[in-house]
Amino acid sequence: MSQRLSHMVYFELNDASPASIQELIDQCRQYLAGHDGQDLFAVGTLTPDLNRPVNDRDFHVSLHTIFADRAAHDAYQVHPRHLEFIERNKANWKKVRVFDSDLVD
Repeated sequence: MSQRLSHMVYFELNDASPASIQELIDQCRQYLAGHDGQDLFAVGTLTPDLNRPVNDRDFHVSLHTIFADRAAHDAYQVHPRHLEFIERNKANWKKVRVFDSDLVD
């Protein structure tokens, strides 16, 4: 049985205007959704009123993907749409953090 892989990415932007945040969300939907082996795709923003000491608030946009297995994740990483997304958007990234984990069902 293959093991699902969670790929979570948190983007802190140089230009964090509402328009810029929406643009990155739209770009995520256009380029990063619908890949083979992708069991879940979601994109969103920081929840402003959740500000407990344990909350990490150093991001503006979050990307959440779950892949059926490692092979699907690896194919996504080199897919032309993923690479185009990076090229189109990286100039506005102040910091990007990626959290990959093997999921236990």
